[in-house]
Amino acid sequence: MRKAPRILFAGLFHETHTFLDGITGLESFHIARGEEISRCRGDSSPMGGALEFAEEAGWEVIPTVDYRATPGATVSDAVVSVFWRELAERVPQMLDGVFLVLHGAMVSQSCADVEGEILARLRGLVGLVPVFGVFDLHANFTQRMADAANCLVAHRENPHTDGREAARIAAGLLQRSLTSGVTPQMAWFHPAIVWPPTGTATAAEPMRGLEAFARQLEAENPALWAVSVCAGFAFADTPDTGVSFVIVTSGELEAAHEALRCIGALAEQQAEAGNVSDPPINDVLGGLDPGAPGLTVLVEPSDNIGAGAPGDGTGALRALVARGVQNAAVAICDPAAVARLSRAAIGDKLTLLAGGRGSVLDAGPLRLEVELVRVGSGLFELEDKNSHLASMAGDRFDMGSCAVVRHAGITILLTSERTPPFDLGQWRSQGIEPTDLSVIVVKAAVAHRRAYDPIAARMLWVDTPGPCTSDLRSLPYRHIRRPIYPLDSSA
Repeated sequence: MRKAPRILFAGLFHETHTFLDGITGLESFHIARGEEISRCRGDSSPMGGALEFAEEAGWEVIPTVDYRATPGATVSDAVVSVFWRELAERVPQMLDGVFLVLHGAMVSQSCADVEGEILARLRGLVGLVPVFGVFDLHANFTQRMADAANCLVAHRENPHTDGREAARIAAGLLQRSLTSGVTPQMAWFHPAIVWPPTGTATAAEPMRGLEAFARQLEAENPALWAVSVCAGFAFADTPDTGVSFVIVTSGELEAAHEALRCIGALAEQQAEAGNVSDPPINDVLGGLDPGAPGLTVLVEPSDNIGAGAPGDGTGALRALVARGVQNAAVAICDPAAVARLSRAAIGDKLTLLAGGRGSVLDAGPLRLEVELVRVGSGLFELEDKNSHLASMAGDRFDMGSCAVVRHAGITILLTSERTPPFDLGQWRSQGIEPTDLSVIVVKAAVAHRRAYDPIAARMLWVDTPGPCTSDLRSLPYRHIRRPIYPLDSSA
């Protein structure tokens, strides 16, 4: 009887915004160890998809550690040290393969390429054992990652509706390697381009064309196991920040590099299309017909929770209040306000200081006269198990204790935990029906679209003060490679 392949599983997932103040410590991570990891088998996360494939393929799974955190500030070196210690002590002597769930844009206090560092250390432990895995489309991929792994496959959609499927693709390629005895290698190319998250939707150019070309390359050359388009994460200031491309190949590396040069040239031709900018919110509201039927979604990328922003910016809320916008809603992360409201009674009217504490770019807390509508738990079941949020968290998300207040015609959902607005269950779990509203503010860039496109009559991007601005020239880069478009005209 043939012995089942022994495959080590581990995960390390954090998208790091290095321009934010503060440090992301161990307390910010959801950590699963050993058999705790196996509980997500079959759920909507990449780890759940990979474990489901492992069961179908008859692998013997060696679950080790899985660290996940919502995007945020630079990660403490202690997180990296503890993760590595926990992983290393769980690596057995006999292995047939490794499968990793990574982000690809994690930065710690002393390491600009955490994934590259972990992969290099792991390679030193497992030797020639195949190292496969899946990573986020917004990775700032590096040569060190390519050198230390055999096959890493990126999500192919933004919003990341395919996180689970991308993991199954990567696991299938590991099975191909185990069955054929062929171990592939990776080639990487980084053109001098960086795009804001608002320019990286795969339903629009330039990403749509780049992903199509990547699939064409795979179809034309069987030796190219996977071609990944990395949109990059512009808010991580590292030497490798920006757009890049990765090919997994069992053929000659020179052929892979030639394919990379071709797709890189296409990106350079379309570089301007990815450099998206947003109009000021007051200009947008000034042109909005208050009697227009249907839902208007105001997208606020500068406070994009999915890119690490604090989610408590008051710029959009201030504009709604100043213009007296009716039947509107906005979610604000403010645990202090929730704690205060938890001591009040439903229907109480009180003065509240809301938001404005998470970024020096914001005008500060906004004083409002509010009526308390609801308090309670923020744990909700995701309505869309293929959403971007599902790729981060699985089937459920916990916003922490929540409170709903109303000021004039504006409903404010206050949460205790930053909640990327990628699932309508966020609202409905708190008694708010989004389709009954005239205006909703979402603190996102692109990943909200799967949830909101079906219910929006119009979707308008707006600029407000915040750390996730689409104007990359305004950010104080110190480590990114130069010259690079659009920071330098000579790029």
